[in-house]
Amino acid sequence: MTQHTNINEVRAFHARLMAVASGSDDHRLERVFASVPREAFLGAAPWKIRVNERYVETPSADPVFVYQNCLVALDAAKGINNGEPFLHARWLGAAALKGGETIVHIGAGTGYYTALLSMLALPNDHVHAFEIEPTLARRASDNLAPFEGVTVVQGDATELPLPDCDLIYVNAGVASPPGPWLKALRPGGRIVFPWRPSKQLGVALMLTRAEASFKVQLLGPAWFIPCVGASDPVGCVKAPSLPQARSISAAWLTEDRAPDDTAVAVCRDVWFSDRSG
Repeated sequence: MTQHTNINEVRAFHARLMAVASGSDDHRLERVFASVPREAFLGAAPWKIRVNERYVETPSADPVFVYQNCLVALDAAKGINNGEPFLHARWLGAAALKGGETIVHIGAGTGYYTALLSMLALPNDHVHAFEIEPTLARRASDNLAPFEGVTVVQGDATELPLPDCDLIYVNAGVASPPGPWLKALRPGGRIVFPWRPSKQLGVALMLTRAEASFKVQLLGPAWFIPCVGASDPVGCVKAPSLPQARSISAAWLTEDRAPDDTAVAVCRDVWFSDRSG
């Protein structure tokens, strides 16, 4: 006798995996991953799953196929995907969102991870979701309509002003973090972003605003499509090697403090040191 898969059981098990992958003891992560259906943000099935630079189409519209650690196409022609859940679970665990925080999500796509961010910052949260692709921004607006406190902005987040916030969550590859982004962070605010200072290096960083500097935490490897307006490698005038990137512990805005002999990376608006602030 064939045993049919129960999608609620699949989603619940996926959520348990994400909670473990997060490295966090925040029990809300499992509940949030279980309560937000990924397939609702992916468009019409069958879906295209990216493997080894190729897309493989799911054999049916059964949502069980998207509850794995995979990239799912949002716009296959442009290489835009809904990101790997394990990676985002790790980032969300590190960000340690609290109720009432204000979040800026850059590169929101169709809003799946925006929805998770929103739920983790309940109650009284506000999420500003920026998406530069008009079609994806429209889809995000529709998908996020049931989520209170979420505003979708179609436009270039490197050109538009950001509100004062507690977390900036970036889902596009950044060579040189724009100074205005860092200035938008409140004391204790965090920015999580995939850093691509050179063709050879792709890592995720979390910068936390301290009194005069930013504490830096490495979150592992990360490869994303380029962030329009912040992906030109010319913006990083001194790129680190991987061992140097692993040694980074602090960062400063260049306008606040000029790079010194501890600098292992220097970008247009910010530089990174292997010494604590």
